Amino acid sequence: MTKKQLQRYNKKLLAAKQGVVNRVQRTETYVREVDSKDEAMDLADKASSSYTKEFLFSLSNSDRKLLQMIDEALERIEDGTYGSCLHTGEQIEPKRLDAVPWARLCIKAQELEEQGRL
Repeated sequence: MTKKQLQRYNKKLLAAKQGVVNRVQRTETYVREVDSKDEAMDLADKASSSYTKEFLFSLSNSDRKLLQMIDEALERIEDGTYGSCLHTGEQIEPKRLDAVPWARLCIKAQELEEQGRL
């Protein structure tokens, strides 16, 4: 992979990371606001609020996992292994990296992992 390609993927990863961080911060701010209003709610409103908070926390956990994958991809750029499948060692297809720049597996290895065979 050329230096120019690595720089392009680095920019994409940093932009994605900032988007995830912003989303997590908005979620946390919203949950704090809902918590501060809990005292004035009736039982039905509290149940609805609780469900909403659980849903937002699950989204937040997904975002944290995505953030971890992005950070790992940035580390692979730094150590020179970015773009190589962690299972096969083969180059990950550029189209895949364009769509999912934090991809760590080639398509074949990803399919095996999803089937539980990796």
